[in-house]
Amino acid sequence: MSKICVIGGGGYVGLTTGACFADLGNEVVCVDIDEVKVAGLKEGKLPIYEPGLQEMVERNAKVDRLRFTTSYAEGLENAEFGFIAVDTPSGSEGEADLKYVRMAAETIATEMTDYLVIVNKSTVPIGTADWVAEIVEEYVSPGLQFAVVSNPEFLREGSAINDFLNPDRIVLGSTDRQAAEKVAQLYLSLRAPIIVTDLRTAEMIKYASNAYLANRISFINEMASICEKLGADIKEVAAGMGYDKRIGHSYLDAGVGWGGSCFPKDVKALAHMASIHGCHPQLLRAVIEINSDQRRRIVQSLREVLGTLHGKTVGVLGLAFKPNTDDMRDAPAVEIIHLLQNEGASVKAFDPVATAKAKEMVPTVMYCEDAYQVAEGSHALIIVTDWNEFKHLDMARVKASMAQPVLMDGRNIYEPRRMKELGFTYRGIGRGYNKSE
Repeated sequence: MSKICVIGGGGYVGLTTGACFADLGNEVVCVDIDEVKVAGLKEGKLPIYEPGLQEMVERNAKVDRLRFTTSYAEGLENAEFGFIAVDTPSGSEGEADLKYVRMAAETIATEMTDYLVIVNKSTVPIGTADWVAEIVEEYVSPGLQFAVVSNPEFLREGSAINDFLNPDRIVLGSTDRQAAEKVAQLYLSLRAPIIVTDLRTAEMIKYASNAYLANRISFINEMASICEKLGADIKEVAAGMGYDKRIGHSYLDAGVGWGGSCFPKDVKALAHMASIHGCHPQLLRAVIEINSDQRRRIVQSLREVLGTLHGKTVGVLGLAFKPNTDDMRDAPAVEIIHLLQNEGASVKAFDPVATAKAKEMVPTVMYCEDAYQVAEGSHALIIVTDWNEFKHLDMARVKASMAQPVLMDGRNIYEPRRMKELGFTYRGIGRGYNKSE
């Protein structure tokens, strides 16, 4: 059993990391400077929605393997590892804002009382681990030793626990081989490949991975736009591509684009790093631009069907950036709603778990209790998030309650022929049949 302190332990990455390490038998203290968040966690109230996380937190808190505090001193007492899992939001130019990383590094340095392996879990620009080491060296008490290890996370919201406990690989970067091996020991029971490399390479692996996945999504959306014009079906095109072992099926679902806390800020940050160091990241910029186009394109398509959006009521099904999470960060729904309202439409919306957070960001929407209430009186419905429950709606009932049966399937979850048989005016993303209507 190891003693672990997780700084930023009330966030998506920090809380999942802390809970999973505790579930593996370690003693974990999650530190967060948000007093309200910590007070809630102590009462078993999680600030985020993640399948299985509530039960895992409760189980480990009950046996005192998982604790929460606002005190760095309490969290670091007798700790062998100090994980930094704080937020790194985008700055005005797309760069990663490292103010919380600096704050964590400075406070760790002043509060640590014994040798500590400091582990960067946050997604940070290349060279940040070296910078953290410099900060700690400046503030730490004379004679205290430490090591810095880069250990980027590869957790997907909605499946974060499974991703932590069943990883494709563990990436560790350090100039201190012994420290890297200590961190590796924490993961041995997961029986995953462990890659040990230098600090900057480890940091780059994270950015390159996310940029590549974002590129696949933007690529398939670009193909969807072409399919739309040429009369091909992107669903079948993607399936045919995916059977090629060199390509595979993952991240080839055309839709309204990616969002969330990782892809948007990581691709922007990598493009920023590349440009200020003399590179010309054309592909990364195109990936970002194509993604933005997808959100505008579905509103444009709806305008073409309805003639005008002014005075129309449009229902939005799904608000979170993806299913099985309540994360609204850079969610496509936010921009789509803004575009609809800017053209004079009234918007109704429903999401199974993200409504509370959506209300804070977009208060001018009529929020409904379920999808059927959204459909009632609407001139069009837009599927923005592919929650499972939307795939099993009584679509005949939906159509009967609508003022005009227009269905914009932003995630291609419905069978076009079936929707047309029911009497919908149906538009998907990259479905070539749209052209032949």
